[in-house]
Amino acid sequence: MILNSASLSEVATQSKTVELAIEIKAELGEGAFWDSVNKRLFWVDIEGRKAYVYDPEENVNQSFELPSRVGTIVPRNRNEAVVALEDGIYILNLKSGAVTLLVELEKELKSTRFNDGKCDPNGNLWVGSMDLNTTLPLGSLYKVSPKGKADKMLDKITVSNGIVWTKDRRTMYYIDTPTGHIKAFDFDLETSLISNERIAVPVDASLGYPDGMTIDENDRLWVGMWQGEAVACFDPIAGKLIKKIQVPALNVTSCAFGGEDLETLFITTARVGMSEEEKLKFPLAGSVFQVKPGVRGVDGYYFGK
Repeated sequence: MILNSASLSEVATQSKTVELAIEIKAELGEGAFWDSVNKRLFWVDIEGRKAYVYDPEENVNQSFELPSRVGTIVPRNRNEAVVALEDGIYILNLKSGAVTLLVELEKELKSTRFNDGKCDPNGNLWVGSMDLNTTLPLGSLYKVSPKGKADKMLDKITVSNGIVWTKDRRTMYYIDTPTGHIKAFDFDLETSLISNERIAVPVDASLGYPDGMTIDENDRLWVGMWQGEAVACFDPIAGKLIKKIQVPALNVTSCAFGGEDLETLFITTARVGMSEEEKLKFPLAGSVFQVKPGVRGVDGYYFGK
């Protein structure tokens, strides 16, 4: 069932002011994930071919050079993380910076690359690919087990993006950005399979395009809005926008709750594709921002756990 579109006219922009967390000129910041065990933020610069681990307490943003564009990163343990590179899924050693192939995926496809991804409650990595020109449904969504078994779960995806699971672990939400829809699926915890695809939130074009996503303790969705200068919060049951936080960047790409008690929302942004005029208007584009929106997040799932 398609509900009423979530449009800007239905909600006032929240007065919360975002702050700089990391001042940096990332070309395409993405993949925000909070490591609750070790109190650090994982994120990537896709076009910069770098993965980052940010320690807010020490204000240190450690970088790792990677051999190709990196779509996402999720920690496996204190010293390792899984990363999606252009030709497959790898394990990144967070001490040495070395990468080890876990499974080749779409190596033969030159018109796609991997984009956002997160782990499900059983520790499988769900990661999607996208058309490099962002116009054709050439991508797919994969489920990769900790042992490296890859299964294609969806195809005909144009720009695979945000993916989260509800607190009861029975529903998965997923975004294929150009569709303007946040879709819901039933998630089977025993089999890690999805079914019953439906539209949860049709996002009005006035907000921009839905990109990376996280979920809070009330199962509400927080979505970075590409070309929308904001993070938007949606109620997926009502299918409506409930609040919007303005961000000083044109392209807002992903977000993750972190910090003490998961009360801080970390927000990644991008500079790619901006005109010189837009770069002058948004000089902090590419940086990571933070804000306390008045709600807590939930712990993310680790690779293999």
